[in-house]
Amino acid sequence: MILLLCMKGFNFDQIIHFFRKTLQNLPDIRTGANTTYTVEDAALSAFSVFFTQSPSFLAFQKAMQKKKGKNNAQSLFGVLNIPSDNQIKNLLDPISPIHLFPVFSYIFHGLNERGDIGAFRSYNGNLLLALDGVQYFSSNSIHCDNCNQKQHRNGTTTYYHTAITPVIAAPGNNNVIPLQPEFITPQDGHEKQDCENTAAKRWIRQYSSEYSQFGFTILGDDLYCKQPLCNLILEKGFDFILVCKPDSHKTLYQWINGLNSNDIDTLTVKRWTGKRHEFDTYRFVNQVPLKDAADALHINWCEVTTTLSDGKIIYKNAFGTNFEINKKNVREIVADGRARWKVENENNNVLKNRGYHLAHNFGHGKTHLSSLLMTFNLLAFLLHTTLEKIDKKYKLIRDNLPARQTFFDDIRALTRYLYFDSWETLLDFMIRGLELDPPDTS
Repeated sequence: MILLLCMKGFNFDQIIHFFRKTLQNLPDIRTGANTTYTVEDAALSAFSVFFTQSPSFLAFQKAMQKKKGKNNAQSLFGVLNIPSDNQIKNLLDPISPIHLFPVFSYIFHGLNERGDIGAFRSYNGNLLLALDGVQYFSSNSIHCDNCNQKQHRNGTTTYYHTAITPVIAAPGNNNVIPLQPEFITPQDGHEKQDCENTAAKRWIRQYSSEYSQFGFTILGDDLYCKQPLCNLILEKGFDFILVCKPDSHKTLYQWINGLNSNDIDTLTVKRWTGKRHEFDTYRFVNQVPLKDAADALHINWCEVTTTLSDGKIIYKNAFGTNFEINKKNVREIVADGRARWKVENENNNVLKNRGYHLAHNFGHGKTHLSSLLMTFNLLAFLLHTTLEKIDKKYKLIRDNLPARQTFFDDIRALTRYLYFDSWETLLDFMIRGLELDPPDTS
């Protein structure tokens, strides 16, 4: 169904249409006759708030409905009846976010069919998939069955929610493409508290059949560079470039430190940054043991040290990979490994600090509400990122406004006072207001 829908068109309306079709399958546990508001309307209403970055969007649309008999929540997002905030939270709390995950797949496949994913190809023609954990809720009192817990010495408890947020990234590309998250929650049948490493394994097992065919290189910090996870990555058809630090890989570094200098290949590259010269010194060795055991996985190791002309070190890091390293590819492998930071800089930081307010408590609920709202937030971010690639009018407007915040300020103001019968009409209005030449969309 995903591929068929993609072939019919891939734009804002088509994505929202697929989103709505997905929401029609959400479970509704209500047994009474009071079903004025559907779960679909509650979900679309919640998503519209994150997409417009307007906490008061629904209140404005209710007022517009009373005054004009129509509203933008209905015309843009398909909301038939706007529930109250409490009704939205009550209707959505029992729903697991996994019901929304097909939308991530739909958008990925749509971008791939258009050829937009090709811009993210890197070493070996692979896509870089950066994994990282992010905390999106924390409280000393509010909690639910899906909260993780941290016990403090003073007897208090911190309840929190975290998730793995995989994104497709590439060196030199300021955009990332989020994929389905994996929530770090207490697991049935497990005594130990869930952790980031275990959640990463679940994600790889769950989605390898869908994504391994596209050639993915898994990126991650030192936490991921452990033999069980590396073995799983390879078993499921992925490659990896993972941060590999001395403190947590004593056997590997003992092995490297025991080598003669002639056994460690070295390459130094002088770069001009526009302001100063910097020197990147690469060291690399192939086939070193990841741990002290007879069944140790042998990986390939590289290190980069960046210095100034006076010898001052300004950057140093090391990576483990399954790619064989040589002087021709070590720079590209290191650049790919460093792209891991984009999951933090271009994804998590944007979600926290650029209007999406990821760490804000939009509503916690008793079961799934917190993680479901976080998923809506991710999807809103993904849709805006996608529109920059597929919608010429959207990109024209964004490129001609002084800041991204200006765009959202304008969206909030326009949808508060004016009714637009479609997303296209809203963009056309903004283009005329900015006195821009409309792009050729034929």
